[in-house]
Amino acid sequence: MTVGSKPQSSTANSRTWWKESSVYQIYPASFKDSNGDGIGDIPGIISELDYIKALGVDIVWLSPILQSPQVDMGYDVSDYYQINPPYGNLKDVDMLIEGLHARGLKYVMDLVVNHTSDQHEWFKQSRSSKESKFRDWYIWKKPKYSADGVRQPPNNWGSYFGGSAWEYDEKTDEYYLHLFATEQPDLNWEHPDVRAAVHQIMRYWLDKGVNGFRMDVINFISKDQRFPDAPVDPSKTYPEGSEYYACGPRLHEYLQDMGKILEEYDAFSVGEMPSVYDPAEILNAVGFDRQELGMAFQFEIMDLDHGLEGKFSPGKLRLKDLKSVVTKWQSFMYENNGWNALYLENHDQGRSISRFASGEPEYRALSGKMLATFLGLQSGTPFVYQGQELGLVNIPDSWGIEKFRDLEAINFWEEFIREKPDLHEQILKEMRLKSRDNARLPMQWGPGKFAGFTSGATAPWIDVNDDYQTWNAASQISDPSSVFQYWAKILGLRKMWVEVFVYGSFTLIDESHDDLFVYSRCFEQTTAVVVTNFSSKEVDWLVPSQLSQVLTYGTILVDNYEGRKSIENTGGKVTVRPFEAFVVLDNRS
Repeated sequence: MTVGSKPQSSTANSRTWWKESSVYQIYPASFKDSNGDGIGDIPGIISELDYIKALGVDIVWLSPILQSPQVDMGYDVSDYYQINPPYGNLKDVDMLIEGLHARGLKYVMDLVVNHTSDQHEWFKQSRSSKESKFRDWYIWKKPKYSADGVRQPPNNWGSYFGGSAWEYDEKTDEYYLHLFATEQPDLNWEHPDVRAAVHQIMRYWLDKGVNGFRMDVINFISKDQRFPDAPVDPSKTYPEGSEYYACGPRLHEYLQDMGKILEEYDAFSVGEMPSVYDPAEILNAVGFDRQELGMAFQFEIMDLDHGLEGKFSPGKLRLKDLKSVVTKWQSFMYENNGWNALYLENHDQGRSISRFASGEPEYRALSGKMLATFLGLQSGTPFVYQGQELGLVNIPDSWGIEKFRDLEAINFWEEFIREKPDLHEQILKEMRLKSRDNARLPMQWGPGKFAGFTSGATAPWIDVNDDYQTWNAASQISDPSSVFQYWAKILGLRKMWVEVFVYGSFTLIDESHDDLFVYSRCFEQTTAVVVTNFSSKEVDWLVPSQLSQVLTYGTILVDNYEGRKSIENTGGKVTVRPFEAFVVLDNRS
């Protein structure tokens, strides 16, 4: 059939193994504790490799495991060649890689090279003296002074974790740049020795058997060397200056140098690229012929429920906005030989069921399955975050600020409460919805003490969600109707129908519908229609005429209510139940 079909893009001819793969992300501190200290570790991950294999993914990505003071949970690296001791050691990593490869799985490592820890030897040397050979490995600037002689930062850029992005160093009378925590100084990529050091790090890990990298805020590595002030934002003392460092002037030069190394090893790569909303800009990094990155995480979907004053201000998620964003990226990348990284959850986001659907008991499993269908059959490489395959949800509404552990949330809370103490309940509500802590609670393996995350007496580093006795891996792995097994079906469909679900075109259907997100995937004579209901109400859907035959003669591949054998098209209408998802395939010639 040709419903929604388009001329075949060169995307369909630019085939590679990582386009046909799916990724499982692990947050090491919260996955599985093997030694009873309350912190997840690499041996714990090794013990659950068969569980990961059973899900049907192809790649395992670990958030940072390198040596770090853990100010920002490992995104502050103090040594790129050593493992953070609570996680294990280099021998453990070798065993992990061996275990993954033995199961036909690949290992992707988190590469954090926009900044280091202030405890890294490079930075210790850099701040020791202006004459140090490492001085220019970081970004140092002289202070500015007001008319009355008050010392000020070099510009007005704000840190993502609050306050100025510049920290004054009294010993050398200069400021260093830190776009994130004070303890995370930004590297100076203008210096060739910095780039050479990063290339050496990449080769070291690729030679050890790593199959690629997720690159943290990689589009921030090139800064506008004028370091101008950002436009004034009346709501912020220090406004965001991303227009001067997100996709800076030399970014693609730097990415191409890294891309040559990746190509040499046939390695996977995904770049985290925040503060970019123009697909053409990201295409410059992920276009197949550019040889820079394989794909990129863009944040447009993640920002849809943010309010006017940022992440932790109230915002409303509207389905029409979700449709617009998804269609923009799906169509643009397909038509321009780029590639999407598909995700609704990761270590930096709230749980997708809580944000995009419903965690209410009667809808929770349905919501998890609906979102799996919605995400997993789009064009791009899907990323499943630990616990997403179990239908895990956000922290309970009863939890107060004392339960939070994330630096971003705690800093925001302290700053906000000083300024607006009367709104603390509102802000707590938003933090429970969007805080990074939501995704960092311990993995729920079983109904026993601490959800089976640890067998020791030491409590986990962050509390377990209250619902672990019901929502856990042990109760789902062998249940054919579970969220886990449904995710396995979706990932299996991508492999079974690789032409249509990996390389096919994407067409949004019934754009104006308020509750249903419907799209088709087409490749040559094969069409699949994906129907998802984002509402808690039953919907009588007036089927567009071009879909009538597909729904009438097609085969139902999957349905999260598990009762549909065929589509009852009564008077041109189909009844779609609350949070229902089903997929119909028509491959008649």
